[in-house]
Amino acid sequence: MKRIKIKELLNGALLNEDINIKGWVRTRRGNKAVTFIAMNDGSTIHNIQVVADPNLLPAEEMAKITTGACLSVVGKLVESQGKGQSYEVQATAIEIYGTADPTTYPLQKKGHSLEFLREIAHLRPRTNTFGAVLRIRHHMAMAIHTYFHEHGFFYFHSPLITASDCEGAGQMFQVTTLDLENLPKSEDGKVDYNQDFFGKHTALTVSGQLEGELAAMSLGAIYTFGPTFRAENSNTPRHLAEFWMIEPEVAFLEIEENMELAEDFIKYCVQWALDHCMDDIQFLAEHFDAELPDRLRFVLAKPFKRLTYTEGVEILEAAVKNGHKFEFPIYWGADLASEHERYLVEEHFQRPVILTDYPKEIKSFYMRINDDNKTVRGMDVLFPKIGEIIGGSEREWRLDKLTQRAEEMGVPQKDIWWYLDTRRYGTAPHSGFGLGFERLLLFVTGMSNIRDVIPFPRTPNNAEF
Repeated sequence: MKRIKIKELLNGALLNEDINIKGWVRTRRGNKAVTFIAMNDGSTIHNIQVVADPNLLPAEEMAKITTGACLSVVGKLVESQGKGQSYEVQATAIEIYGTADPTTYPLQKKGHSLEFLREIAHLRPRTNTFGAVLRIRHHMAMAIHTYFHEHGFFYFHSPLITASDCEGAGQMFQVTTLDLENLPKSEDGKVDYNQDFFGKHTALTVSGQLEGELAAMSLGAIYTFGPTFRAENSNTPRHLAEFWMIEPEVAFLEIEENMELAEDFIKYCVQWALDHCMDDIQFLAEHFDAELPDRLRFVLAKPFKRLTYTEGVEILEAAVKNGHKFEFPIYWGADLASEHERYLVEEHFQRPVILTDYPKEIKSFYMRINDDNKTVRGMDVLFPKIGEIIGGSEREWRLDKLTQRAEEMGVPQKDIWWYLDTRRYGTAPHSGFGLGFERLLLFVTGMSNIRDVIPFPRTPNNAEF
């Protein structure tokens, strides 16, 4: 008999029909007359109740049906006589695929802290919480691909191994095949990377943006969606060493249109979550963040407020004068902290905010410099609870300005000669932005730690599983 997913059973279309379900036991209870087994197969947050005669299997076999065991159940889908569910399965046959010794299985029916579950990340997808998070993660990936496909973008695969540091921060993971116990040295005593696999110093990418810009100069509109890496020794709830980035790049797009694209895109993703993930969102709201559904609707309710960095700083300085206390100081030229960004969104404007025209000193070399020679055409989209969720800019497409900025910021031109070529040959205005996928998931799930929205988090001193 063909297996039916539990999600398909819960609409009642197969009522009074013989069906086969396969999944894992959440709980088992009962007495000598009847056994109730709650099963889940991952297709939905909801369990289905299996009602079985305790004599359906020999007593020693029935005793193996405990939390975590894996079963195949054949039976009839009927209307439930009990509370808490509309339908249940009257079992006629049970096959035990795998058992879970209750003395050692760590996911017994009790509350588990998120910190504990990170220690058993190989098992935590079996919990309701992480089943919900991972289903939402899937749906957000589908929303992203669907949005860009429907809007004429091409999915472009940028390399994971690179010889350039897009952000210029130097926080990159080195890639090498050299023997670290016996490194070859050149005459000046430095490591001889000519003998390495690629013949030069290489690392894992921090961004696909630079390569994405190259593709936009031929395909017009592209997006990248893949893993990126930062060797930043940070243990905050907002940082990972390995995370996923979405980076669209569009030819002939200037800063105003870039803001329009970012707002339309992020609203599309949030609406997709409300349309396709409501069961999981409601579960997470009940257990972690009661305001989650309202906060998702909040970002859809109004146009995003647009203002310059300078205007934002003036608002924050006025708040300080009026008695508001920030942990970090605020002044023109400061890199805004999350608390500053959230104040603008949650308290002052009460809507998402797009800040533009940042001081050039706190932004990357590739952002187009404004005529004041002090600010760049950067933009950050700020969300409630998160702060910055999208960062982008109109790119500096004028060769003389770009080379000058690269020199000012210590980016060697010999390492980005190919990037500069796009300004030498057929240069054009273009813009783009980056969305950290896990930042989006933090917002959509209401989880408070970024390590809980990725299957296997990579952080300092943690590369388990």
